[in-house]
Amino acid sequence: MNEGYFHRVTRKTPTRLWINNPTPDDADRAIAAGAISCTTNPTYSAHMIRAKSECPRALKLIDEIIQKTTDDRKAADLVQQGLVKPIMDKFLPLYERKPGLEGFVSIQGDPHADAYPDHIINEALRFRKLGKNFITKIPVTEAGLKSIEVLVPENMPIIATEVFAMAQVTEICERYRRVSEKSGRRPPFYVTHISGIFDEYLTKVAERDAISIAPEVLHEAGCALARRQHRILQERGYHVTMLGGGARGTHHFTEMVGGSLHVTINWSTAQELLEANPPVVSRMDAHIPQAVLEELCEKLPDFRKAYLEDGMSIEDFKDFGPLQYFRGMFVKGWDTLLHTIKERRQDTLVGRGVGHSHNRG
Repeated sequence: MNEGYFHRVTRKTPTRLWINNPTPDDADRAIAAGAISCTTNPTYSAHMIRAKSECPRALKLIDEIIQKTTDDRKAADLVQQGLVKPIMDKFLPLYERKPGLEGFVSIQGDPHADAYPDHIINEALRFRKLGKNFITKIPVTEAGLKSIEVLVPENMPIIATEVFAMAQVTEICERYRRVSEKSGRRPPFYVTHISGIFDEYLTKVAERDAISIAPEVLHEAGCALARRQHRILQERGYHVTMLGGGARGTHHFTEMVGGSLHVTINWSTAQELLEANPPVVSRMDAHIPQAVLEELCEKLPDFRKAYLEDGMSIEDFKDFGPLQYFRGMFVKGWDTLLHTIKERRQDTLVGRGVGHSHNRG
């Protein structure tokens, strides 16, 4: 049997594959293809509800949970945990083989509450009870930074997520270093860069504002930032692992190959690469022409804010356009889950003859 693309990447480079928001069957396929860990986000339950193969299982779980609680938000939290737990079980053997290095599965809950450190902290501590291979996802915002200061001393594995800017990168890495040195704890710590979503956001801004910029220049934006982040992490010796994410094309994996980092992609993107079976080429250190960087900085203020280490203050992080765009997807997905819970609860009441009274003349 021929060696697949991701197995060749693993053998020849330090780059590793994670899989994002998989169904249970996709998780099996991803592990067989070489995935070492898994990310999920607040859209996960909505994806399972929409997936033809998973919808019956998701709805059955919702129906069971709404019998146990009248609180829709609590129900959503339990549904998210219940749907991700089978994925954790599938990756557990990888974790047991290489504890703290492989087999992680992330869970990220209610995005409506991610401005509150207490909620973020309590959610992570609660989700950790699901299994030893759980890893929490914490947004790099002011609230997230405060949460990380509490969770690192708890030895909580962490993915610092929603990272689009160098200011976020340096702030979170310095903070992790300080808290680790003070507490004596150094849990596994991953710092994302959401390349594809960043490209998607900039493309929409360019269209909205009629900015004249060539598609091939826009195409470089997310990868240029990812390469800059990778250099900073390597040069400064931060004890963190970069995790590429938010892919919107196969190049958001292939352009990262060769770097000392991990990249999470959807199974559909992984399938494209498996079918294409391209050569393994180290691209992470590829040169971005200075003229391209200058044009991106000149024409797109959000790129300039993201590229410069002092481009934003901590207070600016939560309102940064790409982060808000990404977060909007999470909110939409979570609201889909809440809406489904509400509908199923109403259907149950109607089935019992409760809640509908009609005037009869």
